[in-house]
Amino acid sequence: MSQPTPPNPRQTPLPNTLKESRWQLFLIFTQLGLTSFGGPVAHLAYFRAEFVARRKWMSEASYADLVALCQFLPGPASSQVGMAIGIFRHGYIGALLAWLGFTLSSTLLLMVFALAITHYQAYIPNGVLQGLKIATVAVVAQAVWAMYKSLCKGWTGTLLMLTAAACATVLTGSLSQAGIIAMAGIIGFLFFKTARPNKQETLPVFISHKSAIICLLLFMILLIGLLLTAQLLPYKALIDFSLGY
Repeated sequence: MSQPTPPNPRQTPLPNTLKESRWQLFLIFTQLGLTSFGGPVAHLAYFRAEFVARRKWMSEASYADLVALCQFLPGPASSQVGMAIGIFRHGYIGALLAWLGFTLSSTLLLMVFALAITHYQAYIPNGVLQGLKIATVAVVAQAVWAMYKSLCKGWTGTLLMLTAAACATVLTGSLSQAGIIAMAGIIGFLFFKTARPNKQETLPVFISHKSAIICLLLFMILLIGLLLTAQLLPYKALIDFSLGY
């Protein structure tokens, strides 16, 4: 008896079992964009609470893989994770809606607060901004602790995390950051194969292989080009900022 032919991922339609519409997806990300506080690291913790713990859109292992991938990419990992989740739910349109709802809304809100502080700083009581900074530290610390418990398994994972953090503190610059990520990836590939769960979750990615290869090539060209430009031109600080370093 012949075996059934597996579905072609490039021809797999969007699932009909999604509970949320595109509009609802946009509203979910908009709510997160307007209420999440603490920066990209804290945003990842908010995403985990919303999409893994509450809505069960993906497993802990899948979310950990997604976060690891987006941490490798230049730029804010939270925006990239949000767009990836949008792709998983509603394809390219979902990625756009996630970016509009989360990244654009939070950027506009940040601009409004920046303008308000600039023009009305004299009316802000002393200590308010310092209190916000302290609150940010607490939020980020809580997010780091939550991600540590879910991502660092065993003493070997903790040791690798501490080593990478120490290297990132001592070594500065975009090339150093890329080198730390590359070395951590090699170590993980060589020594953490057995740490993978037996059953892997397959997330629906509605992108053709050709499109994925084109995007990968563009990413590598931009990454290498920006890293080299950061070393050669006097605009290194601005380029490092655009890369998320």
